[in-house]
Amino acid sequence: MERSTERATFAAGCFWGVEAYFGRVQGVVRTTAGYSGGTTRNPSYEQVCGGGTGHAESVLVEYDPSIVSYERLLYHFWKIHDPTQVDRQGNDVGSQYRSAIFTYSEEQREAAERSKAELERSGYHRKSIATKIGPASEFWRAEEYHQDYLAQNPGGYCHVDLSSAN
Repeated sequence: MERSTERATFAAGCFWGVEAYFGRVQGVVRTTAGYSGGTTRNPSYEQVCGGGTGHAESVLVEYDPSIVSYERLLYHFWKIHDPTQVDRQGNDVGSQYRSAIFTYSEEQREAAERSKAELERSGYHRKSIATKIGPASEFWRAEEYHQDYLAQNPGGYCHVDLSSAN
């Protein structure tokens, strides 16, 4: 029996940790590191790091909505990074490390806007939320060596705490 899945795309800094984290969330079927939000077709890592493509390092999350809701994925997104940072996370600086949510439907956009407003109202962060929310455009899969990077390189740098994925 084939599973019905939906997609979500998040940018929360370096995609290595974001991909590893979401891969541990129950109900997530597959994660893919890649690039979103820019104008360059089929960009390379070097082009994205150069800053001229407009892309952010992103993670495409394929999930089973009967197990995990989009709202729960948003909870995890807000939890794993500092959404008040502009064009940076941890040691990584540049627009490719910005905080963004790329939505695939009006329902996702509304849920993302609602969760952002709730977080802003909560006062949890002293600064304003910098996360941009916009429609998903073409997602470009990153080079193979970026896929499951932290599983292959356990000593790799990661700004994400991987221990709290569920």
